[in-house]
Amino acid sequence: MKNIKFILIIFFLISIISKTNAYEGHGENLGREGPPPAGPYKLGFKELERAIKIEKKGKLKKAKIKFEKALDYFLKANAEDPANPDILNYLGLCSAKLGFDENAEIYYLLGLELNDQHNSIKYNLGVFYKNQNRISDTKEILNSLKNCECEEYENLKMQIN
Repeated sequence: MKNIKFILIIFFLISIISKTNAYEGHGENLGREGPPPAGPYKLGFKELERAIKIEKKGKLKKAKIKFEKALDYFLKANAEDPANPDILNYLGLCSAKLGFDENAEIYYLLGLELNDQHNSIKYNLGVFYKNQNRISDTKEILNSLKNCECEEYENLKMQIN
């Protein structure tokens, strides 16, 4: 628990430092009309959707590139909004898909520290634990979803069986 809090503090400090760099150059008129470009969260989400779709088709190398792009966007989004459990969930998902298992678990656990009722994080963490062959941890996550009456519980239950 102390390690997670320490990591969270470091995480916030890095994001504060990154924020100053992220906002440089904003406010300039670049000669464009219309709405501003999509932010890193939205761009990351689109890349993640594409990566999952490509992965389902079996094109793993191409999917990996999309997961890497999504991860980059979510890291930028996290620098702008460091206490967002949705961003941490997607950081965990992308990290897990890319084989950065330690980072994935940290992101999921940080997200749950911020919102312990976030069913998507719980589901993704449960799948992560299952893939790591940590069945008792998976069952613990499943048990925490038991009373939510949500699709995450049913989906995780099917993953275990």
